[in-house]
Amino acid sequence: MQFNHVANRLDLRHFETCVEMFKVKLGFVELRRTERAIWLRQPGANVDLQFSRSDTIHRDADKLRSQVSFLSETPEAALEEIADWLRARGMEASIGRYSDKEFFLDAPAAFVDFVIEAMTPDLAAYGPEA
Repeated sequence: MQFNHVANRLDLRHFETCVEMFKVKLGFVELRRTERAIWLRQPGANVDLQFSRSDTIHRDADKLRSQVSFLSETPEAALEEIADWLRARGMEASIGRYSDKEFFLDAPAAFVDFVIEAMTPDLAAYGPEA
């Protein structure tokens, strides 16, 4: 088997706003859409991100451990820009930190089972070529 995509859930009330955020603020393009889900890809990446619409009111208690993660030289500022974009559209958004190089964005009304993480590129220097 070959790795293809990762799926997470978005609250159906905020689904379109969040999809737009991934397109406008992070450069994702839409690959495929059904009534219940969408597949997105950031140019240059080879793994897709699927979001499914969810009507659950439950939020995973440990969702801080489930991230959609990005690299940035200025991770906190990058997430703050996205948080401001969401707030301008009436959505609560907050920034937290795992360390001085790793930060996360939560939009609790929208993100059912994940947060968006941003970290400095040096933290991704691992693997066979590192």
